Amino acid sequence: MSASTKVLVTGAAGMVGRELLKELAASSAFETVATDIAAPPNLPGGMHFQKLDVTTTDPDKVIGEVRPDVIIHLASIVTPPKGTGRDFAYQVDVEGTRKILEAAVAYNVRRLVVTSSGAAYGYHADNAVPLRESDPIRGNAEFAYSHHKRLVEEMLAEAREVHPALEQVIFRVGTVLGAGTENQITALFHRPKLLAVRGYESPFVFIWTRDLARILMRAAEEGPAGIYNVAGDGALGISDLARILNKSVRAIPAWALKTALAIAKPLGLTQYGPEQVGFLQHRPVLDNSRLKSDFGYQPELSSAEVFDLWRREAGL
Repeated sequence: MSASTKVLVTGAAGMVGRELLKELAASSAFETVATDIAAPPNLPGGMHFQKLDVTTTDPDKVIGEVRPDVIIHLASIVTPPKGTGRDFAYQVDVEGTRKILEAAVAYNVRRLVVTSSGAAYGYHADNAVPLRESDPIRGNAEFAYSHHKRLVEEMLAEAREVHPALEQVIFRVGTVLGAGTENQITALFHRPKLLAVRGYESPFVFIWTRDLARILMRAAEEGPAGIYNVAGDGALGISDLARILNKSVRAIPAWALKTALAIAKPLGLTQYGPEQVGFLQHRPVLDNSRLKSDFGYQPELSSAEVFDLWRREAGL
């Protein structure tokens, strides 16, 4: 790869984006343009920042000006900011990706790298365990994030047929954890007792932030195009997590949890509704074989090692 390869990163101020910028900065193979609605803190020296809001006309303007060889598209909404909702998330996740894709085609970008999610498979009782890339994408309509990732992947599949010159690398990512990560998932681990649906282990697959950053950098370099699950080896169920954290598990029948959430959400006591029970019951377990064999990357940390790193940094 030429030393002049120009990479544009969307969502560069996010957790994964910041880690990726560090990895790119350590290599002489890239000229990196970091984009987001605000500049990332501690932008590495030699990198350029340009404001890019995917809900506006910025994608066409900025990509047309930068003319990158590779776009790494990270911009996404997992939990809508306070005061926003599903419509805003749709504008970022789906329409924002559409604008990035259209600009990539218009300005002859060579490769588009997109972080999808294991959530794109959906939360279903009949999901294969583990899920492979050949399994269907069935993101649940009741889960905005899951449904939006499904819509994005359907859009990208259509683009592969219509615009074959644009290489695509799509990563279906498990739960991302690193030192200092705090979000709605890690909030579950801080509880005095771990919440579970009775009869379900609800296994997690984790990927280390640094592993994910290195995978993304490889995708901008010599990694082959394609669709890959991204997770560390192994999975941890609720019983495993409880043992590691030295906590007990509060297992609640599915019907009781749905009833409680149906009452609590309208009262403003929780942001979660009864549909969230499926999220706890049927978490996608990702097979990472193709990541290792076809893409050529062996995650440095297993799911258990990623969780232990996070646990120690969180003081648990």
